[in-house]
Amino acid sequence: MALDYKLIGERLKKARIQKGYTQEKLSEMINVSIAYLSRIETGATHINLKRLNELCGILGVSEAFILNGASDNSDTYLNNELSSILKDCTPEKKELIYQIATIISEKDENK
Repeated sequence: MALDYKLIGERLKKARIQKGYTQEKLSEMINVSIAYLSRIETGATHINLKRLNELCGILGVSEAFILNGASDNSDTYLNNELSSILKDCTPEKKELIYQIATIISEKDENK
């Protein structure tokens, strides 16, 4: 599975904003240009693992969450991703997704 650098960048940007850092402040902290950090946040530049680890440490998020939305801390880690998918769906597709989710959810309850 290929990495989605745009989604990685969006997650990093959200974590930066939640931490209260501007691009200028964060770029100073990791000694890169604001333009470079902006390209990471938009997915225009691929981030390497060393830089990702550095950013995650500063922002207080796990690499797993930034890379794939997984979080050990929460049962609701995919809510934002699901909401993002649903907002772009037609009403018909939303209904289909709802039906599938209901079937899967009911199957788990019957165990």
